[in-house]
Order: sequence, then structure tokens, then C-alpha cells
Amino acid sequence: MLNVHVGVRVCACVCVCACACVLQEDKEKRRLEALERKKENQRLLDEEDARIKGRAAKEAAAAAAAAKVTRAQIEETLRKEHEQKPQEVKEKEKSHLEMPLEENVNRIIPEEGSVEARTIEDAIAVLSTKEDLDRHPERRMKAAFTAYEEVNMPRLKVENPNMRLSQLKQLLKKEWTKSPDNPLNQRFTSYNTK
Repeated sequence: MLNVHVGVRVCACVCVCACACVLQEDKEKRRLEALERKKENQRLLDEEDARIKGRAAKEAAAAAAAAKVTRAQIEETLRKEHEQKPQEVKEKEKSHLEMPLEENVNRIIPEEGSVEARTIEDAIAVLSTKEDLDRHPERRMKAAFTAYEEVNMPRLKVENPNMRLSQLKQLLKKEWTKSPDNPLNQRFTSYNTK
């Protein structure tokens, strides 16, 4: 039994040592990465300083040159300013308050003599050149028949003196169905005359 305990202790000791080694390796990796980051940051700082110094040198040269401005340089700067002004004006867009109002075509009052159609039927009616069809000729039928009877009954009595009134009315009715005065026939007369 003694051997078993010793083996377990050795194994536990090996695991603890292995874990400690792994921890040390991780710390070393982190330290190296931090050093690399520091070196990179230092390099970027040096580059930025060099650029700033380069600008400062250019500005100093420009200041020295500015002291000795020639007529050509003055004309050049004026020309550049004039070129930039129209671009600035173009870039600035007018606000909705500065723009003129456009007329709302939906609210335009139609001029005299013009016709407005909002539905298909209205548009067809406006564009058609023929007269409107009577949609309900049967409404005028009774009055038209009475007028036809007053005009044609005396003629039928003269032509047929021996007929009774009911027979005359039957003849009149038969003629009425074929008559152009009949509102039901007027609907088709324009089509048939083509």
C-alpha cells in the first residue's frame, strides 16, 4: 500500500509542475507581445514626428518664401481664389425656403372651355364626337307613342274606314314598332345609317 501512495504523490507533483510550466510560458508570451506592441507604437510615433518636422520645415520655407512674394505669385493666389468661389456657391444648395413654389397641378382650375374627366366613361364621353345615347328610352316611350298616335290615327281612319278602334290601334302599334319616332329605334338608327 505504501507504493500506491508514493505513486499518486509523484503523479500529483508532476501535474503541478506541468501547470506551473504552462503558466510561465503564457506569461513569457504576453511579455513578448507587449514588447512588440511598444516597439510598434514607438515606430509610429517616430514616423509621425518626422512628418510633423517635415511640415514644420515646409512651413518655414513657405514663410521665408512668403516674405518674398512676387507679382506672379499674387496673381496665382487670386486666380485660385476666384476658381474656388464658384465651386463654393455651386456646392451650397438652396433651401426649401429660398426655392420658388411650384404650382400644384392637382389644384389647377381648368380654363374656360376645357373639360376635365376623372373616370374612363367621362374621358370617352369627352373625346367622342357623336351625340350621347339615350340610356333610358323607355322612359320617353309613353309620351312619344301618344304624340305618334295623335299624328297618325287620323291618317289610319281615312285609309281604313271600316275598321274598329281596337283594330286601328293594333295597326298603329305595328307601325310604331318600325317607326323612326320610336325611342327604342332611335338608339340604332345612327348605327344602321353608316
